Amino acid sequence: MYLSTVSRPVTDPPGSGPRRRRLALVSGNVVALGTVSLITDVSAEMVAAVLPLYLVLGLQLSPLAFGVLDGVHTGATALLRVVGGFTADRFRRRKLIAGVGYTLSAVAKLGLLLAGRSIPAIGAVIAVDRLGKGVRSAPRDALITLSTPPEALGRAFGVHRAMDSVGAFLGPLVAFAVLLVVGQSYDAVFVTSFCIAALAVVVLVLFVRERPTGEPVDGPNDSTVSVREAAGLLRGGPARRLVLAAAMLGLATIGDGFVYLLLQRREDLGLRWFPLLAVGTSLAYLVLAAPLGVLADRIGRLPVVVGGYTALGATYLLLAGPIDGWPLIALTLALYGVFYAATDGVLIALAGPVLPARLRTTGIALVQTGQALAYLVSSVLFGLAWQAWGPETAIRAAAVAVAVVLVGTLLLLAAPIRLTTRKVPR
Repeated sequence: MYLSTVSRPVTDPPGSGPRRRRLALVSGNVVALGTVSLITDVSAEMVAAVLPLYLVLGLQLSPLAFGVLDGVHTGATALLRVVGGFTADRFRRRKLIAGVGYTLSAVAKLGLLLAGRSIPAIGAVIAVDRLGKGVRSAPRDALITLSTPPEALGRAFGVHRAMDSVGAFLGPLVAFAVLLVVGQSYDAVFVTSFCIAALAVVVLVLFVRERPTGEPVDGPNDSTVSVREAAGLLRGGPARRLVLAAAMLGLATIGDGFVYLLLQRREDLGLRWFPLLAVGTSLAYLVLAAPLGVLADRIGRLPVVVGGYTALGATYLLLAGPIDGWPLIALTLALYGVFYAATDGVLIALAGPVLPARLRTTGIALVQTGQALAYLVSSVLFGLAWQAWGPETAIRAAAVAVAVVLVGTLLLLAAPIRLTTRKVPR
């Protein structure tokens, strides 16, 4: 049903009104990028679903060591996001830079086979995988913003993240099926994951368009983005506030692996069922990503982001609360899915209108880098807190951190974002 929009962004034909605009489909480029993300997430979540078990229960890593590796998984190569974003803007090759990132992540799946039981080697492979994600994320999101009218960015990111979450939903199921067929053979999971990731690169090359029709340009077409111009983003009030807020929010976020390990520990779940915990989160994400994206366009993106982090704080409290059994598992996974659906794409949609088109990729990379570096710190700190105080006290401290960070985020963003965010007319 999306084929009619493959070659153009969403535009309104003459005489169409607000209702027609609201019902317009997202552009074909967004759908193509969503398909790439869907396939890639099947591959990534296959590995993510079994990695905590492999490291903590198989290799006997301590919570602190797991926290360090988990932080490396997201934050160690964060600064290269900015390099990738700036390169994509300077040479206007967003698709090429994204393709390099997807390829690195695919190759890293084979690297896990060669790493064996060596923790340093596993850490290096994980860093390469996250380097790939860091390099590709900003160019991909910039292509989405440049393929979409500003007033529909929430919807576009909602659709993209919903497609992405289909992959996140299927990945653990595929991993579960592989383990069911071959037993506790993690190598089989890694090989299957590589094959699926390679397919995503093929789809990117064949179907994603480098320059969406009608791509806006803020300066002369032949001008080149300079380092000084890119650095100037952090001198501007709204962009600087967004980067600071993203870093604060990253500090309040612990890794998925910690959340699922806490659930497995509290409920004494069998190891075979562990990969399916991520399926519950992905299901909630899948159902809610697009509706919350549309809601963000209507009521404003900041309130939806705040609601998402409120759901995250509630998730942490549940893990240390009196509820147990299946009600605890269902509520935790549902609220965790709400958190992702309300924040993952909506924060970038919030940033899009603030950033000039010629520096869009660099600006998005700065926001993502702020989050990733803070996430590295939070993962290590949570691992330390778990080891020193125990899991329940550590997760309560994380819930308090969410509350403090939300207050700071509102103080930073409420006024500037109100001035720069448009709502879709009713």
